[in-house]
Amino acid sequence: MKNIQPTENSLIEAAQRGDLDAFNQLVLNFQDMMYRIALRTLNDESAADDATQNAMIQAFRNIKSFRGGSFRSWLARVTVNASYDEMRRWRRQPAVSLEQVNNDGEEIESLPWLVDFSAGPEEQFNSAELRGAIQACVKSLIPDYRLVVVLVDVEGMSYEEAARIAHIPVGTVKSRLARARMQLRKTLQSYQNLLPTAYRVEMPSFVNA
Repeated sequence: MKNIQPTENSLIEAAQRGDLDAFNQLVLNFQDMMYRIALRTLNDESAADDATQNAMIQAFRNIKSFRGGSFRSWLARVTVNASYDEMRRWRRQPAVSLEQVNNDGEEIESLPWLVDFSAGPEEQFNSAELRGAIQACVKSLIPDYRLVVVLVDVEGMSYEEAARIAHIPVGTVKSRLARARMQLRKTLQSYQNLLPTAYRVEMPSFVNA
């Protein structure tokens, strides 16, 4: 007789009853995502480890508040909160106040080089130098811009999911993402020679003005 694997919903229900083993099994598939979000928010491996652990603790303590929907998005939101708590605790980043802007510009399509930066060289054009350049560019973004890039372009979340996770309007997600992508395009100009021809980014004329 085949062993029946528990569903996500059954694991959530068990975890909500206090079953730690069920919770551990539940978050196993999401722990890498949680760490990526924390790492790219904090830019520090040790701090990201702490934030991820704290996020898991907070998620278990508050799992009864989960009322359905995407559990992945819920965990991502908990991770973002834990990352900002860690940031404030160590004051690694200065507080940045962003002007609220309307989504009145053209939306930039996803760029081919915005991929999972944690993948190996086989998946990343077999170029360690290129991966290093991309990571350096992403790290140069201010935290609020970096967060939407990670959520949408790296983790593949929708604008609506990213908005719920970051606690900002959908229009602000789109605006920040467009500005972040444009900044990344401009920064990567000096690395165009590292990109395979099929993946080179056409720079808008006003960037070069």
